[in-house]
Amino acid sequence: MDLMTVLNTDMIALHLSGVTKDEIIDELIDITMKSGKVKDREAAKASVLERETRMSTGMKHGIAIPHGKTSAVSELVACVGVSDKEVDFEALDHKGCKIFIMTLSPPEKTGPHLQFLAEVSMLFRSEEKRQAILASSTAQEVLDILRP
Repeated sequence: MDLMTVLNTDMIALHLSGVTKDEIIDELIDITMKSGKVKDREAAKASVLERETRMSTGMKHGIAIPHGKTSAVSELVACVGVSDKEVDFEALDHKGCKIFIMTLSPPEKTGPHLQFLAEVSMLFRSEEKRQAILASSTAQEVLDILRP
């Protein structure tokens, strides 16, 4: 999957202000609302929070990938947020997260959702890319780093 089919500069935010998992999720939901593809903010947020109760989406290396399946969207919607400070996302390596990639997808369409998550996981294995994203000063820079 080409990440550029779902991401654009409007779906990328730098300097997130949240200091808790819930605050970061709120900010990411707000970003996805800009797409015009999310019909119900509360349903979208509830789907992400429900997923977090089953198992945290905090990964390793400062990355978290909160996601949810919801009828509030009819196609995959994704955004990227970057924080200047580490946020406890209950990550697998017990370290704080600074890079957040959120996806929302309709319950009946699992293919694009899984492809996107797989692509993101591969991309963020690169320490060089993670550091470049953290050093970015514009959404366009982040988008260029994510470009295949």
